Amino acid sequence: MRLKDVTLREAAQMPGRSYTADQRVAAGRALDRLGVEYVQAGFPATGAPDPEVVRRLAAEADATVTALARPVEGDIDAALEAGAGVVDLFAPLSDRQLTHSLGKEREAVLGILESARDRVLEAGATPHVSVVDAFRTDHDHLGALFERFPDAPNVTLADTVGCRTPEEVRAFLDRLAVDRSRVGVHFHDDIGTATANALAAHAAGVGFADVSVAALGERAGNPATEELVVAGTLSRDTAFGTNPRELVPACRAVLDALGETVPPGKAVLGEAVTTHESGIHTEAMLAEPSTFEPFDPARFGGERTLLFGEGTGRSGAAALLAEAGVDADTAAFLALLREEGPLDREESVALARREFG
Repeated sequence: MRLKDVTLREAAQMPGRSYTADQRVAAGRALDRLGVEYVQAGFPATGAPDPEVVRRLAAEADATVTALARPVEGDIDAALEAGAGVVDLFAPLSDRQLTHSLGKEREAVLGILESARDRVLEAGATPHVSVVDAFRTDHDHLGALFERFPDAPNVTLADTVGCRTPEEVRAFLDRLAVDRSRVGVHFHDDIGTATANALAAHAAGVGFADVSVAALGERAGNPATEELVVAGTLSRDTAFGTNPRELVPACRAVLDALGETVPPGKAVLGEAVTTHESGIHTEAMLAEPSTFEPFDPARFGGERTLLFGEGTGRSGAAALLAEAGVDADTAAFLALLREEGPLDREESVALARREFG
C-alpha cells in the first residue's frame, strides 16, 4: 500500500489556519525525506499560496506531487499550470450527494469526470479520481466508475464524513469487485477510527491510502501518518515505502514548519509516550526497556526519557548508583533524588557521581 500524504492541503483547511508558502514547502520537504510516495501539496484553484507550493515542491521533491481539482476546466488548468504530476479529480456519486450537494444526475457527473480525465491526459499529466462519500455509495456505481476510468491508476474511496468502522470498511471493500491495487482510501477520524480503518483497508489489499501527520485535517483529521507507519512496521512488516528511522524527526519537522503542536499523550509523537517516571516502570526499564514499551523509540528516530524523583524506589536508586560506579547509601541517594527530581537518567547518574563519587 502506497501513501499519499495530504497534510499540506488538509491542515490548511482547519479553522483559523493560514500557512505561508514557505511553511508548507518546508513541511513538504520533510515529508519527502520521510519517503512517502505522493504528497498532495494543495488545491491550486483556491488561490495563493497553493499554486506556488505545488510548483516549488514539484520542482524539487522525489515524491510525486499531486494537486486537488474539481472536474472543471479552471481547476484542472490551475493544477497543470502549477506543475502537478498528478491531478486529483474529485466528485460524488452517492444519491445523497448528487441530490443535495450537486443537483446533477449520476451519468452527467461521470461524463464531466471523463472530460476532465481527458484534459489531464492531453496535458501529459496523470489523473487520479477521488469519490466523495464513496463508503455510502452503491457498489454497482463504484464498479462502473472503475470500468470507465481504466487509465486512472488510483481511484480513491472517501469516507467523507468519517462514519465507518474497520469491520464496515473491510466488508465494504470485500464486496467491491475491482482491481484492489487501483483502490485508494481516504478516511476521517470523526468517530476515532481513521487509522484503524486504513489498516483494515490494507488488510483488504488496497493500493493507496491518504494520511496526514498528527492527523492534521478538517474536523477530526485523517489517519495519522506516524500511527500507520508504526503499526505497519510492528504488526505487518511494512513501513509503506517510508524510512522508519526518519519518521519522528520528519513528522516533528512538519509540525515545526507549520507551527503546530500535539498533546503530550498523542500516539507516537507526544512527549509522554516515551517518557517514564513511575517507579515500577523506570526500575524495570533500567534493565530492559521493552518491559513497558511497545517499541524502541530509536527504531523510528525518537528517544526515550526515564525520569527519576518522587516516584523512584530503592531498587531504581541502587541501579543508578551501580551505573554511576558509586558505592553510597541507597536511602541517602533516594532522598536526594526526591529532592532534586525529576531528573533524566544522565542527570541522575551525574548527580550520584557529583554527590557521592
